[in-house]
Amino acid sequence: MNYKIAVIAGDGIGPEVTRETVEVLKTIGTKYGHNFTFSHVLAGGCAIDATGQPLPEETLKTCLESDAVLLGAVGGPKWDTLPGKERPEMALFGLRSGLGLFANLRPAILYSALKEACPLKEELIKDGLDVLVVRELTGGIYFGERGRGHDDRLGETAYDMEVYSMMEVERITKVAFEMAKKRKGKVTSVDKANVLESSRLWRETVNRMAEGDHSVQVDHMYVDNASMQLVRDPNQFDVIVTSNLFGDILSDEASMITGSIGMLPSASIGSEKRGLFEPVHGSAPDIAGKDIANPIATIMSAAMMLRTSLDLMEEADAIESAVSKVLDAGYRTADIMSPGMQKLGTKAMGEAVRKAIG
Repeated sequence: MNYKIAVIAGDGIGPEVTRETVEVLKTIGTKYGHNFTFSHVLAGGCAIDATGQPLPEETLKTCLESDAVLLGAVGGPKWDTLPGKERPEMALFGLRSGLGLFANLRPAILYSALKEACPLKEELIKDGLDVLVVRELTGGIYFGERGRGHDDRLGETAYDMEVYSMMEVERITKVAFEMAKKRKGKVTSVDKANVLESSRLWRETVNRMAEGDHSVQVDHMYVDNASMQLVRDPNQFDVIVTSNLFGDILSDEASMITGSIGMLPSASIGSEKRGLFEPVHGSAPDIAGKDIANPIATIMSAAMMLRTSLDLMEEADAIESAVSKVLDAGYRTADIMSPGMQKLGTKAMGEAVRKAIG
C-alpha cells in the first residue's frame, strides 16, 4: 500500500525526533510491504524565518493532500517577541482549523520499566497507569472573543470569552465514548459547572448523550477536584473528556505522572481519517542539536498515526512492542536515565527501536 505522510519537523528538537521517526516508519514499510511517501513542509518559527508566516499556504495544502500529518514541535525564544497572531504557535491553530481537527487524544501510559521515574508512591501505580485525556481542541476560551480595555478605576483590563455550543460538546463526547468502548468503558467528564454557564451546558449535553448510550459508564468531576484526584489515585480514571483549557492543563499533569513528558504521544483528529500526530513535549531549544532529545514520544505518535489514520493495527503494535523491548533491555535517553541503565542519544535510541522491530 502507498501512503502520503506530511512531515512538519518544526523547531528546536523537532527535526531530530521526526528524523528518527521517519526512519522507524521506513523500517515498518520495508517489513510489511508499504510505501510511505514523505513530504517535508515548514510550519512554526522556521516557516516564519523562511516565508514570514507561521503556516504557509503550501504547507496546509500539502497536509490536506496527505493521509496523515507528523509534527515535531514549534516555537522557541527566538520568536517570543512577535505579536500574538504572528507567533510560531499560531501554526498549530491554523493546522487544527484547516484540517478540521476538533479532538486531541493524549494517552498517559506508565511503562513497567519506568516505574521508578513516576513521582507517585509505588502503591498508587503498582498495576501500571493508562489514562486517556480527550480534549476539545477548537472551541472554548482559546478561540473565543478577546480584547483589551481601560477602566477609570482599575486601569488596563483584558478579557477572553469561553463559549461552547451543544454541537461542539456532542462531537467531542462522541469521540470519548468511542475511545472508552475500546478500553474499560468509563468516561469522566471534567467541567466547572458549579461556576461556569458554559460548563453547565457541557454537563447537560454529556448527560443527555449518556442516557442514550448505556454501554459506557459516565461520571462528572469539577476540574479542581480532577487535578487533585489525578495525583491522589490516577487509576480511578479511564477516559477523561473535557474542554480546551481544562484539557490543556490536565493532560500535561497526567503526562508528568508517567515520569517524563518526553515519552508521551498525542493525536488530533476530526470527522475524517486524516489526523495530526505529535509528541506532547515542546521544542526544547536548550537541547536542540545535542543528540540528547528523547524520540520515543514522536515514534509513539507515529504508532497512533498508523492505527488511527491508516488502519494499520499490526504495524502500530510492532512499534509499541519495539519501544517496550528497548526499555526492558535497559536503554534510556537522558530524561529517563536511572542507575544501571545504558544511556543513548537521539540517533542511537531511534536505531535501537528500528532493530527491535526486526
